[in-house]
Amino acid sequence: MGPLLVLAGSGGEIRHKLLDWPWVSDHYDLIWTDLREHVELTVLAVLIGLLISLPLGVLAFRVRSLYGPILAATAVMFTIPSLALFMFLIPWTGLSRTTALIPLVMYTLLILIRNIVTGLDGVSPDVRDAAEGMGMSRRGQLMRVELPLAIPAIVAGVRIATVTTIGLVTITVVVGYGGLGELMLNRGFQLSFYTPVTVGFALVIVMAIAADLILLGVQRLLTPWSAKRFRTAT
Repeated sequence: MGPLLVLAGSGGEIRHKLLDWPWVSDHYDLIWTDLREHVELTVLAVLIGLLISLPLGVLAFRVRSLYGPILAATAVMFTIPSLALFMFLIPWTGLSRTTALIPLVMYTLLILIRNIVTGLDGVSPDVRDAAEGMGMSRRGQLMRVELPLAIPAIVAGVRIATVTTIGLVTITVVVGYGGLGELMLNRGFQLSFYTPVTVGFALVIVMAIAADLILLGVQRLLTPWSAKRFRTAT
C-alpha cells in the first residue's frame, strides 16, 4: 500500500500516466487476486442463474400461461437498481459474497429464461412427432431431443448473460466483493491514480471477449451437427 500512496500523493507524472508498468509488476499479486475474484463471481452467478432458469424456462414452455408472469417477474428483477438492492440485502446477508451474488444472479434470469423458451420453441413439430412415434416419454423428448436442439439459443443466452455479468461484477465493490471493481475504485478513482483503472478496464474487456469465444467453442462442441450443416450450406 505504501508505494501506491506515494505515487498517488506525489502529484507527479506517474499518477497521471494511463499505464505505469513498474506499478503493474509490483502489484501483480493484487491484480491477480482481483481478477480471480471477478472470474469466480461471474462463473458462480451465471451457473446459479442457469440452474434456476432451466426448470423455469421448461415450465414456461410447457405451461404457456406461466410464460408471461415468469418473464414479467424476471423483467422487474432486472430493472431493480443494484445499489438499492444491496441496501435491502445488507441487513440480512451482511457484507458477504452472498450479497454480491444475489443481484448478479437475478440479472441473468430474464436473459436466460427468454432464450431457453426461444430455443425450445424452435424445435420442429415434426421432430417432436417423430420422437413421440418412437415411444419417448415427455421427459425423454425433453432431455434427448428438445434441449439438445435448443442448445444454440440457450448458449447464446449464456453468452449474453456472461458478458453482462462481467461488467456488473464491478459494482459489487460496494459490498467488498467487486473483483476488478475493487482495483479500479479503491486503488484508482479514490486516489486519482489512472494505472489501476486502466488495468481493470482492460482486463474486463479481455475477460468479456475471452468468455464469449470460449462459450462459442463450447456451443460448437455440443452441436457438431450445426457446424456440418453450415459447411454444407457454404
